[in-house]
Formats: sequence, structure tokens, C-alpha cells
Amino acid sequence: MVHCCIVLLYRAVRAVLRFVLGLFFRRVRVVGEEQVPVEGDGAVIFAGNHPNSLIDPALIIAHSGRIVHFAAKDVLFKSALLRPVLLALGAIPIARKKDHGPGPLDNNTAFDQLFAVLAGGRAIGIFPEGISHDQSQLQPLKTGAARIAFGVAKRHPGTVVRIVPTGLNYGRPKRFRSSVLVQYGAPVTLDAGWMQRYADDERETVRALTELIDGRIRGLTVNATDWETIRVLDAMRRIYQPPGISLEARVELSRRLN
Repeated sequence: MVHCCIVLLYRAVRAVLRFVLGLFFRRVRVVGEEQVPVEGDGAVIFAGNHPNSLIDPALIIAHSGRIVHFAAKDVLFKSALLRPVLLALGAIPIARKKDHGPGPLDNNTAFDQLFAVLAGGRAIGIFPEGISHDQSQLQPLKTGAARIAFGVAKRHPGTVVRIVPTGLNYGRPKRFRSSVLVQYGAPVTLDAGWMQRYADDERETVRALTELIDGRIRGLTVNATDWETIRVLDAMRRIYQPPGISLEARVELSRRLN
């Protein structure tokens, strides 16, 4: 009964988020939904780029088809406005050195909660860059997504984790009534082969999985050395593109020009 109430509350908040996002953006285009395992079909980690702060998790929550628990920096839970929303969405508070300064941080409880979500066949979301930023390309990924995936598979044998790379491409991230493309790529499944590699060499296998996630996210986003290059790519794309092509085709054209 309690679980049903939590699910209903989550769905209500998700519906509100979808409505608000529909007002803010002129168009939200979602591609690759078929790549996302449906609710009830096992553990999923959504791993995406992080260019637009709280809008990024909101888009995944609203348009993934899954109940997604995000790890959120604990300072957000101090906000009287955000705290009830975060709790309704099942967000899990996590401490960051950036927010708390030097000294040890205890995130064991947070990781236990993340492991429990995945062991129960549910979904979490993570942004492996570690921070939201306005840079022109994906920042070096931290190993958290890979460590969580291997950690839950090791702690809960039989749990098959799938990592779904997620690309968030904004026309104008902060501009009202702009467009955004949410694109899901083919999932990476932590099968027996991955787990054997992890048993043989944990450090190297975590690095290898992180590099694979990096490549998959880059394949779903436009990355360049600076914003001037991005603007040139956009101008070239506008000249070259056929009339009436879709938003995802525009993003793909920019990637190929790059």
C-alpha cells in the first residue's frame, strides 16, 4: 500500500514536470525510447551529459518511461521549495567535497540506497561529469557510474545492470521556448564477461567501462573545443541541411560536420 502511494506521488510530480517542461520548451523531442528497458524489466542506470543543471534530471524523469531515482547534492535538500519535490521523486542526498570543504565525507548510506534501488530492479540516474557546466564539450567522466554498476552486481549476485547512455542537446539551454533533443542510446549490459573482467582487475575494468560510457555519450552529443567552433558548425549545418529535417537529424548533421 505504501509503495503504491509512493508510485502515485512520483507519477503526479512527473506529470507536473512534463507540463512545466512543455511550457518552457517549444519542442521536446525524445529519440531512442525503444532502447530503454520498460518498467519492471530490471535495473537501469541512465548516464548522461549535464549541461543544464536541474533541467537535465527533470527531462529524464519526465521522458524516460521509468521511475528514476537521482543522487542529488545534499545541500539542495535544505531548500524549503526543493526538498518536498526531491523526496517525492525519490532523490538520494549525497555529499560533495565542493559543498563541504576538506575532510572525510560519509556517503555510505547514499550508496546503500542506490544499491538497494538497483537490486530491486529499478532505475537511477547519474551525470558522470560530476557537475553541471556550460562548456562546449563533455567534461572528463568520473568513475562513479561504473563503480555503482559493478558494486551492486557484486553485492547482489544475479542483478543484471544495464547502463543507458543519454544525450541532452539544447538549442538554447536558458532561452524560453527553445528546443531540446533527449536521445537514448543502446544500453551497455554488465554481463558475465564484464563481471569476470572486474573480478580479474577491478581498477582497469572500471576505467574501461567509464571510457565506453564516455564514447557512447559523445556519440549522442555535439562536442567541440570551443563555442566558436560550435557556432561555425551550426552555421554550416544551416547552409547544408535539407529543408524540413527533424531535430535529431540536425544534431546528427552537426556531429558529422564536427
